[in-house]
Amino acid sequence: MDEVVEISSTSTTSPRRPASVSSPPISAPPSQIHSPSLTRSPLLSTEDLAQTEITSKTPKSSTPKAFRTPRFTPLGSPIRRALHLTRLDPRDAWLPLTESRNGNAYYAAFHTLCSGIGIQALVLPVALTILGWTWGIISLTLAFIWQLYTLYLLVELHESTETGLRYSRYMQLFSAAFGDRLAVLLAGLPILDLSAGTCVALIIIGGSTSKMFYDIVCGATCAAHQPLTSVEWFLVFTTAAVVLSQLPNLNSVAGVSLMGAITAIGYCTLIWVVSVAEGRLPGVSYKPVKEKTQIAQVFGVLNALGVVSFAFRGHNLILEIQGTMPSSEKHPSRVPMRKGVTLAYILVAMCIFPITIGGYWAYGQMIPPNGGMLTALYTFHARDTSRFILGLTSLFVIISSLSSFQIYGMTLFDFMESWYVKWRKQPCSWWLRAGFRAVVGYFCFFAAVAVPFLSTLAGLVGGIALPVTLAYPCFMWVKIKKPKKYSLMWCLNWGLGILGMTLSGFLTAAGIYIIIETGIEVQFFKPS
Repeated sequence: MDEVVEISSTSTTSPRRPASVSSPPISAPPSQIHSPSLTRSPLLSTEDLAQTEITSKTPKSSTPKAFRTPRFTPLGSPIRRALHLTRLDPRDAWLPLTESRNGNAYYAAFHTLCSGIGIQALVLPVALTILGWTWGIISLTLAFIWQLYTLYLLVELHESTETGLRYSRYMQLFSAAFGDRLAVLLAGLPILDLSAGTCVALIIIGGSTSKMFYDIVCGATCAAHQPLTSVEWFLVFTTAAVVLSQLPNLNSVAGVSLMGAITAIGYCTLIWVVSVAEGRLPGVSYKPVKEKTQIAQVFGVLNALGVVSFAFRGHNLILEIQGTMPSSEKHPSRVPMRKGVTLAYILVAMCIFPITIGGYWAYGQMIPPNGGMLTALYTFHARDTSRFILGLTSLFVIISSLSSFQIYGMTLFDFMESWYVKWRKQPCSWWLRAGFRAVVGYFCFFAAVAVPFLSTLAGLVGGIALPVTLAYPCFMWVKIKKPKKYSLMWCLNWGLGILGMTLSGFLTAAGIYIIIETGIEVQFFKPS
């Protein structure tokens, strides 16, 4: 177990003791204890930390070392209120997710909005081609309310009022609730899918859109030059993402997240406004697609629900975002976090509902199943829409993809650095940190080149990742908060959790069936 240092606000000095004597609490002024930000250098030096590990032993915890956030705040217990004790692990100040704790509600809104709105929202009208107007809007509304409820559960579970422990990573919270083994087996793959898989998809989308942006801006003069290939555009986008990823921690990319949020709202708005302004296409139809067999129809509907669930991602980042905020008994982090996510999801709703309804109204069954609204805009309105609007939309998609890469990539950077810190018991040097981030970026580039059709698997990916968003938070609430059996909260969370796991199984099976039955254009190492 990671060793923990106890700091008391009631004293100001602490003499060094021999190794045979139990080390007393190390003191620090109250302002330092509740400091909203820890620097790269911890409160203790490496030598002091080693001495503390020798002389001070604490009981073992079921929470795994790699996933534990050992920052404590004086919450809950009357004894803790009386003693005013805060326990800090200096190594927590060395990791990019928790290196800085000076976040606020605005930063939370920027991060949540940047990670919550993405290119996946542009494929929502595709789901309506199967579900139809009524069931499509009902499914989208219910999914939005459900994921918003589980998001607030995660915000409440971030810090324990009994122990003061802050869970600043999704895997930490899951492991604390269900143990290390289940955390790896049940949550490992979906979280990897949402982090690494999203980074790969962003490279594919960002690189492809960069190529389109070049063609739009260059125009007819492009024929006079040797254009870059798709792989080269992927490499250009990845290099830009790796350079931008050198910002040290999650709070330091708040400005990047703001730009990503603005551009995401911008391209969503531009696409649906242009599509609606141009009017419905001739011969547009709103009749749901009918499959030849009953089983194919059922799996088609389930795959459409998977597309809807895929549109709501980012729950694997909520605890990480909240972990960047200061917290104390009088000012818990959940208060500004609730304000931030509320603002963010008001704007999310203002983007996904208009683009879904407006897009389906404009294109109906003609909407391209793979690219969604972005492809439809270039396919049907490339000639009657100004190059400025098309170029601006492409530029917004590129900037938003670059910004989202930083948010989702930060969890991968943190994971790699946590293993190094655990092994060497010292922070990563600047060159090693830069190397880790370059490795992550170019590994995702390799995956994007190897599997360029990944973005067409929205239904399957949505089914696999659905428990992280809709099911696991309900189960963790019941396990940790222990509501009274058969009470409203007990029944609600058990019901939603079981329903979420059931849907995940069906949606995953439907996604696999659709791939086998209809097929996809599989071209390994051949991005179009």
